[in-house]
Amino acid sequence: MNTTNSKGKLYLIPTTLGESNAEEVLPILVKRVIEVIDHYIVENEKTARKSIKAVYPEKVQASLILSTLNKHTDVTEHNEMLKPCLQGINVGLMSEAGCPGVADPGAAIVKLAHEKGIQVVPLVGPSSILLAMMASGMNGQSFAFNGYLPIDKSEKKSALKNYEKLSQDKNQSQLFIETPYRNNKLMEDLLQTLNPNTHLCISADITLPTEYIKTFRVNDWKKVKIDLHNRPTIFIIHKM
Repeated sequence: MNTTNSKGKLYLIPTTLGESNAEEVLPILVKRVIEVIDHYIVENEKTARKSIKAVYPEKVQASLILSTLNKHTDVTEHNEMLKPCLQGINVGLMSEAGCPGVADPGAAIVKLAHEKGIQVVPLVGPSSILLAMMASGMNGQSFAFNGYLPIDKSEKKSALKNYEKLSQDKNQSQLFIETPYRNNKLMEDLLQTLNPNTHLCISADITLPTEYIKTFRVNDWKKVKIDLHNRPTIFIIHKM
């Protein structure tokens, strides 16, 4: 494996978690990196350009060379995306999820970069998963992110019961997400399915002016009215 220093680096560039001021949630190093990088691997070209402009307005958009990486991208295209690195050019990887490679298709590119001896440089930025966990009051020593729950109602109920049991058996907090327009339905399912004494944390719109983070027992959540429709939300459960 060639690991010479002549190769460019792959920078994992975080983005904001919504319409928030980039200067308030992203460190200055992100701006410095975006200032000098023109090659990017992005999940969505339109939002990537918007993110780059928000961080560094002086960036000439015409200079940007963007490759799209999402669930529809064929794996045969991955090698081409990293070709600039092999030519000594730095490349930035940006996500729609805040931090590249975490609950994000960018993980496949990061894996390939390691195989090719390309240095991977993660930059500090907001992770909704970690921020929600930090603010939940649950077990930060042992937790698991489980992605999306099944859509089928019976399968979803079974998954929730399984995660609830895991949280109790392993003293491990269980995190998951839902497509934002289904959030309210999931909230109903949680209150109907989980044990009344199970702790439930709802973390919505993290880092935004409308941020909402609360942890109650399921039985207490039944007394709360909250609209989560189309609001990016992390759900955490833990049965003590």
